[in-house]
Amino acid sequence: MNNRLYGNLIFELSQPGRRGYSLPKNRFGEQYEVPSGLCREQEPELPECDEMTVVRHYTNLSANNFGVDNGFYPLGSCTMKYNPKINEEVAALPQFAGLHPLQPAETTRGAEAVCTLLCRSLCQLTGLHAFTLKPFAGAHGELTGLMVIKKYHESRNDQQRRLVIVPDSAHGTNPASAAVCGMDIIEVKSLADGTVDVDALKELLAAHGPQIAAMMMTNPNTLGLFERQIPVIEKLVHGVGGLMYYDGANLNPMLGACRPGDMGFDVMHINLHKTFSTPHGGGGPGAGPVGVRKGLEEFFPTVSPFHGNFAVVMRAYAYILSLGREHIKEVGPLATLNANYIKESLKDVYELPIDGLCKHEFVFDGLKDKSTGVTTMDVAKRLLDYGYHAPTIYFPLLFHESLMIEPTENESKETIDGFIAVMRQIAEEARTTPDEVKSAPHTTPIGRVDDVLAAKHPVVTYRQLRTDD
Repeated sequence: MNNRLYGNLIFELSQPGRRGYSLPKNRFGEQYEVPSGLCREQEPELPECDEMTVVRHYTNLSANNFGVDNGFYPLGSCTMKYNPKINEEVAALPQFAGLHPLQPAETTRGAEAVCTLLCRSLCQLTGLHAFTLKPFAGAHGELTGLMVIKKYHESRNDQQRRLVIVPDSAHGTNPASAAVCGMDIIEVKSLADGTVDVDALKELLAAHGPQIAAMMMTNPNTLGLFERQIPVIEKLVHGVGGLMYYDGANLNPMLGACRPGDMGFDVMHINLHKTFSTPHGGGGPGAGPVGVRKGLEEFFPTVSPFHGNFAVVMRAYAYILSLGREHIKEVGPLATLNANYIKESLKDVYELPIDGLCKHEFVFDGLKDKSTGVTTMDVAKRLLDYGYHAPTIYFPLLFHESLMIEPTENESKETIDGFIAVMRQIAEEARTTPDEVKSAPHTTPIGRVDDVLAAKHPVVTYRQLRTDD
């Protein structure tokens, strides 16, 4: 492969006067010229390339991307599952893709029906009473749900309820969303088994009961563990007048197993871009519908004048219809089976801080043999050489060398066995040739970048050097 076309920026391939297009001259006279006040003082510094160079450059660049369509993507807590192509075909139907949000309502009845039917399906799957599709992402859904909770307390003249309880194993967006909503956060610790410390929760409720607005819980939690004390927890929180919020980011393994509404949760958000197979990553698209128990739907805020990311809604509904009532129940059990199979196959060479049954994901604390000096970062980088995307690393913060793995329900045993073999190979390399692992990756266009420098001094634009610079 020509590295000049593969590794360079498009600007670096530019040649003065090179063109890949030919536009006709203005045939309409000076009255249609752009007013001088709107014109640039200097020509924009755009790359000058022929069409073949542009096509080859971006084709080669696209081949360097990694996604669920070309490899195993065991990214914990993000549920990067396969996106069936039928979803894309449905979302691309011109009757839906060509809609404009401001066109007359009588011309959008079909789209409105899809939204209604999806909300009805989500209610059946979660045990909640009503949903709004307006939030554009999971964090946006969290904020929307907390706004519902805040409005509920204000309607009861409980103005003092401004405290939100968040477990130390929660997703980082939980406390951030509560803060954006104008609430204060209280952290409740976990037990050694990774679940919420109920005794610690009782102490918090005894000290702050009248100020408690809600408790936010992710279930299964970020360690991939089912919170078995939820019946006790919800009674305690409801007992002091607080509401229960369900972070639905890890809902995938719950499909077909249990429903948040049946467990006593009042409000929840769902990540359609995780649980219901719509593409996500790289900043979007996403969707975070919010569901509530009966009586709370009147407090839905107007976070968007439209139905959120409608194309994502279409994809999610197509996925639900494709699986049907009988097969959607298989999602959770299969995701759980795959995760436990990997965990049990690797726990002799990777440190498993909390043993026992996990759900859709689990967390290792780096290699079991710490004497090699090989870190979780090194393992993640070495996986790239073998053609696998790395799992989530250094999260959750409960362990120093966290390595969070989530296979999802879609992956075959052959794919999973291949991943297990590579993980074992890396553990062996760490013991016998540690420098090879520490210097990985070796097969990617670039090696290890300076993450600190990139974060503090990002270069997000390209400036062409002039001859007089």
